[in-house]
Amino acid sequence: MQIKSNQLQRHLDAGRFAPIYLVSGDEPLLVDEACASIVAAAEANGFSDRTRFDLAVDGGLEEALAGAANLSLFASKRMLDIRLPAKGLDRKGSDTIRRYLGSPPPSTMVLCRAVGLDWRTKSSAWHRAIDKAGAVVQVWPVGARELPRWLDQRCRASGLHLDGEAISILAERVEGNLLAATQEIEKLRLSGRAGTIGADEMRDAVGDSAHFDTFQMIDAAFAGQGGRACRMARVLRQDGIPIFMVMGALVNQLRRAREVAAGGSPRMPRNRAQQVKRAVQRLGADRIDALLRAAAVLDLQSKGMLRGDAWQSLERMVVAIAGGDGDGLEERADYLRAES
Repeated sequence: MQIKSNQLQRHLDAGRFAPIYLVSGDEPLLVDEACASIVAAAEANGFSDRTRFDLAVDGGLEEALAGAANLSLFASKRMLDIRLPAKGLDRKGSDTIRRYLGSPPPSTMVLCRAVGLDWRTKSSAWHRAIDKAGAVVQVWPVGARELPRWLDQRCRASGLHLDGEAISILAERVEGNLLAATQEIEKLRLSGRAGTIGADEMRDAVGDSAHFDTFQMIDAAFAGQGGRACRMARVLRQDGIPIFMVMGALVNQLRRAREVAAGGSPRMPRNRAQQVKRAVQRLGADRIDALLRAAAVLDLQSKGMLRGDAWQSLERMVVAIAGGDGDGLEERADYLRAES
C-alpha cells in the first residue's frame, strides 16, 4: 500500500504495522525523519532489537535477511533497518525480497530506506512486491513554493517567531539544503532571541547555505524561473560542479523538449514531462533548435576553444530557456573565435 508522508504518523499511531516498509525520497533529512518515526513507533510496540544493514557496505540482501526470525534472548520482536543503494535492488536481491515476502516472520519488521532511488524502480518486481505486501512511503522534497511555510512551521515548533520578510530571507539562503535549514533554526533557538525576528536580524544571523543540483537548475529554467535558475547556476559554480556535467544534462533536456515539439513522447517522470511540455509551448520548436545550436557553441567555450566566460554564457542560456531574451551566443561565435 502507498502511504503519503503526511499520513504516516496516523498509520503508525493505529498500531497496525506492515511487515515491511520502503521509505524513499531525494531529501536525506526528510527520509531520515520519516524512518525515525517508524523506528520510534516500532520500539514503543516491542520491536526493541534493531539491526542496521547497509547493502553498499555490508553485503547483499541475502545476508541482511538471513536469520530474520532469529531473535536475541532479550527481545520478542526484531527490526531490520536496511539501507538500499540509489539504484535499488539487482535481480538477485529482487528474487530474495520476493521470496521473503512470500512468508514473512510475524516477529520481524523490515525497514528499507533509500535516498535518490531511481524513479524507474517503481515499475520493478521488487518494488511492486513491497507495495503489495507492505507499505511504500514516498517522501517528496520541499519545493521553493512550499519552503517558506515549511520553515515557518519548523520555527514555531522551536519557539521562534519570524516575520514574513525574515522567513523569505531564510528560505532564499537555505533553499535546497534542508539540513542547513534545521541547523540555522537550531542556532536561532539557542541564541535565545525573544520576540519576533525581523529581516535585518535574519540577514545578520544566517549565512547563505543554499544548495542545488544540476537538475534543480534545469527544472527552474524550464519552469520559466530565469532569475532563480541564474542564482542556482552561480551556486553550482561556487560548489565546483564541472560545467561539462551541467551542459550534458541541459542538452539532454533540450533534446527531450525538441522531441516533444516534434510530437514524440520521451520517457520522463510525469511532473518533469508536464514541465517540458509547458516549456515547449512557450518556446516553440525553432527556439529550441536555436538553443541547441547555442549549446554547441557554449560547449566549445567551456573547453577553452572560444573566448569568454562559459558560466556567464550558461546563465544567459537558462534565462533564454525560461523565456527571456536570447543569449545570442551562436551569433557571436565568430567573434569569440577571434584572437585575443
